[in-house]
Amino acid sequence: MLTKKHILLGISGGIAAYKMPDLVHALTKAGHDVKVILTKSAESFVSPLVLATLTKNKVWREEDFLAPSYGYQIPHISLVEWADLFVLCPATANTLHVAATGDASTLLGSTFVANTKPVLIFPAMNCNMLAKETVQNDIATLKQRGATVVDPDAGLLACGYEGKGRLPAKNVLLDFINYALTEKDLSGKKIVVTAGPTHEYIDPVRFISNPSSGKMGYALAMAARARGAEVTLISGHVDIVPPADIRIISITSAKEMLDATLSCANDYNVMIKAAAVGDYSCKQVATQKIKRESKGGFSLQLKENKDIAAELGKIKKQNQILVGFAAETNDVMQNAKKKLASKNLDMIVANDVTAQNAGFATDTNTVHIITKNAPATEVTGTKLEVANTILDNIKALF
Repeated sequence: MLTKKHILLGISGGIAAYKMPDLVHALTKAGHDVKVILTKSAESFVSPLVLATLTKNKVWREEDFLAPSYGYQIPHISLVEWADLFVLCPATANTLHVAATGDASTLLGSTFVANTKPVLIFPAMNCNMLAKETVQNDIATLKQRGATVVDPDAGLLACGYEGKGRLPAKNVLLDFINYALTEKDLSGKKIVVTAGPTHEYIDPVRFISNPSSGKMGYALAMAARARGAEVTLISGHVDIVPPADIRIISITSAKEMLDATLSCANDYNVMIKAAAVGDYSCKQVATQKIKRESKGGFSLQLKENKDIAAELGKIKKQNQILVGFAAETNDVMQNAKKKLASKNLDMIVANDVTAQNAGFATDTNTVHIITKNAPATEVTGTKLEVANTILDNIKALF
């Protein structure tokens, strides 16, 4: 599980530098301690005072390099000794060349030369610059030396060109940073997570569904991936950017969810059923929009969908772990324990979806983790914190 870490952030002089206060704020909000090295050109895009205020640490500038007032601290040495991770973001073409060639004439360059910690680099620049052979050679050199270099996104660039060179979105930056900082204690495990709601269509424009946002399932997928697992995420329709480096299977209906989970049934170590799957669907789906009738409403004939967790429980192998979720509104523990036994689950995570700051669409959750041979454990926190605690309990079952 991720603990609070020391992050050294090198910011170079690209237009994307203006996004760094938002990234720093997110890292400090997560509890990390952040120190910043700001190149001289980067100061044209972002204020040292803003970064110092957000980090509550001194921002190291080019004028501090070998300055008498800070010489005793030897910043290019002490900073990398302090850091758990060295992040270059954004990394301009010049910064990539400085890092690749070992140019120690600047504070950022000399710090990179002195560094022995993991390195994460986010290039961002004009698409034509990025495509140049010299820049690509520098990126290849840095990768060969062990740095993780993240491909920029494609799109409209600040310079007016359209192409590859955009800094990825903040959630992607955070995902890569989280991955780099997390112990890989689930390495070698194949974990399948289901997330989000299902939609059961009535006609082409209406469907039966539920308020699930998918946040809990996505938190589980991100946490498992950060801990080194090979993750497959089977997801209904949600408003969440998919995590990086995770296989996504998109579904709509409960039948599609069943088919997707069965397709993974022979090749998983852990299956976590966090999706809110509809129990019923329409016996007949209208091919045209059902018109409002002047004399009142109409009746729907529903049929019961197959219970996916129960179907998986029937075919579960001895070395596989099957985890269910019980979203309840009453008799939470009793209902969850019945499901644990009847569906051949190894663990069930129960929560009262009517409780404050828990359940559907919230960023926090309160759950009870229940297994067959141990007392239930109550967990409260952000959904990512809860996800990691769930994974800790799953790990204990291996």
